[in-house]
Amino acid sequence: MPGNAGTEQTTTVIIGTGLSGLAVAAELCRRGVDSIVVDGLDILGAAQPANTASLQRCDAADSATLQERNEILRHLRNYAASHDVDVRNTTRAVQLTMVDGKSTGAAVPQWEVRTPTGILVADNIVLTRCAHSQLRRMINDFGISVGRNLVAAMRAIGIYLVGVGELITPSPKEVLRQAKTVGHAISAKVNPEAEAPPYTRSLAILPC
Repeated sequence: MPGNAGTEQTTTVIIGTGLSGLAVAAELCRRGVDSIVVDGLDILGAAQPANTASLQRCDAADSATLQERNEILRHLRNYAASHDVDVRNTTRAVQLTMVDGKSTGAAVPQWEVRTPTGILVADNIVLTRCAHSQLRRMINDFGISVGRNLVAAMRAIGIYLVGVGELITPSPKEVLRQAKTVGHAISAKVNPEAEAPPYTRSLAILPC
């Protein structure tokens, strides 16, 4: 990790440049929320390093599901390219650190994502590949009590999951549904007035 790395500020860092990561990035872009997408995360938590490559599930998907996934991925890549979404396919995160918001002037904790070329500072982190057991351990390492509701504990500190299932990888349609949900949640934090009722616009932004 470079000691004099440059620092960039963004609203959300998305870890994973596959279907899940690009789906969230597209959803946030459509909602006017900036993000940076990096290829993956080599270390999870300050005290518990984990190579996420070992966490990929080898689910036997049928040919129709694979075709659907590839078609959606092609559309998302085209969208990212045409809308200048900041996707860094060759950049990996090497450390994830929670920073006290008081030190940065923010009302809530922020995140520092260290990469080999710099530091990304963000209000939100989206993880697209991780085991739930490691998530619990990581959050405990940050001194946060998880309790029974892991998702609620993560959202309270600005961590979101997309494309992560308990036992198997979610279907492409489920990934898109999760991306819409997370995109709406992050956008509501950034622009609460725009996302609050009485607006009733459809959330069906990405193709299903």
